[in-house]
Amino acid sequence: MRPSGRAPDQLRDIALETAVSRYAEGSCLAKFGQTHVLCAASVEQGVPGWLKGQGRGWVTAEYGMLPRATHTRGRREAAQGKQSGRTQEIQRLIGRSLRSVIDLKALGDRTITLDCDVIQADGGTRTAAITGAWVALAKACAYLVEEKELKTNPITGQVAAISCGVFGDAPVLDLDYAEDSSAEVDANFVLAGDGRLIEIQATGEARPFSDEEFAELMRLAKLGCGQLFEAQKRAIA
Repeated sequence: MRPSGRAPDQLRDIALETAVSRYAEGSCLAKFGQTHVLCAASVEQGVPGWLKGQGRGWVTAEYGMLPRATHTRGRREAAQGKQSGRTQEIQRLIGRSLRSVIDLKALGDRTITLDCDVIQADGGTRTAAITGAWVALAKACAYLVEEKELKTNPITGQVAAISCGVFGDAPVLDLDYAEDSSAEVDANFVLAGDGRLIEIQATGEARPFSDEEFAELMRLAKLGCGQLFEAQKRAIA
């Protein structure tokens, strides 16, 4: 029995709310149960120096957790003077995931930055951030087309992410903190809208895992992302 009472293949309640930031070109509040991540897309002219003259734009991401996103207050990383390794790893993952589904040449001489701020954490913050960031990115690109700054939408597909794991010797979908903190196996799957893989992070936290267990985790991830893709479509409609 899962602590939440959910079935092994059941997602938490999912909500993707758009237009939650007044000033951002695109925004989404992604709610995966009690995990809430605010994703805002900002469009700026120009690209990083190493990209100048190459005729393509750039999409990048920043990730952070608010001080009381968890049970106890965490210090702001800005106050500590540096980002943690975890933060850097997650924001790079978000950026890689989004760049896999956008035509950077069609974007032109522009940078889109996705700021993903965790308001409340209950497991799966990186997967919620990726799923919500795609909605924010899609809204920002649609805005650029509406404003006639772009002739065509550079988005080439969808991307969503979900966590899976082995908890109590059973593969389960969409881990919350109670499961994530004591899972035997922990995995994050990033999938494209056509079912192809973008990235997999899988770790035997307490023990090695079998091919059969991994296959079941993959099946659950595709099932869960299929539902997330539908939620994304409704959000940007």
